[in-house]
Amino acid sequence: MHPLIKICGITNAEDALAVADCGSDAIGFIFYKESPRYISPKRAAEIIKQLPEHINPVGVFVNHHRDEIRRTIDLTGIKVIQLHGNETPDECDYDSVKVWKAVRLVTMRELPGLEAFNVDAFLFDTFHKTLYGGTGQTGNWDIARKASEKYNVIVSGGLHPGNITRAISIVNPFGVDINSGIESAPGKKDKQKLLQLFETIQRKGSAHAHRNEIHSNR
Repeated sequence: MHPLIKICGITNAEDALAVADCGSDAIGFIFYKESPRYISPKRAAEIIKQLPEHINPVGVFVNHHRDEIRRTIDLTGIKVIQLHGNETPDECDYDSVKVWKAVRLVTMRELPGLEAFNVDAFLFDTFHKTLYGGTGQTGNWDIARKASEKYNVIVSGGLHPGNITRAISIVNPFGVDINSGIESAPGKKDKQKLLQLFETIQRKGSAHAHRNEIHSNR
């Protein structure tokens, strides 16, 4: 069995349906306009309508105003919001959807700061001074492993078919989030890399029970 699998940075229906067919649990749509994988809420809504019911659509936001996030939730039907900026604990409080908070921790000493957040999962991404994700570089898996002892942890940053099993073995995560590692270009998924990724994860398996729904640790 494997952890929850999220494929992020979807910009077109063809890739979304291919990801769903491969067995993904969640699909991510980036609503941050500075991202090369940006998609408009209207276009995302059109794609989400075509997805199987078991797929959890995730909206990625970076320091967006709460009202804009709520409008996007209503328009698209996303079930999870991934807050990928500098949001405070109060800014992560939503009742209608699951909330994942992206964190970019550099040292173990920062882990206690997670206690202030009442969220469903923490997405551990790679630290960068100016970029909010999408670096293509792996993060500190040892910190993520320690956090996974207490929280639902999703590993992100630089994952691809060649290192996904190692990340799962080290962290034993609730989920994995893959983006640039299976692309032919930003926003365009490579079908062969996609198939290889899922075949690799299926072969590896893990101690996790497979989850068709996103569970909360609240």
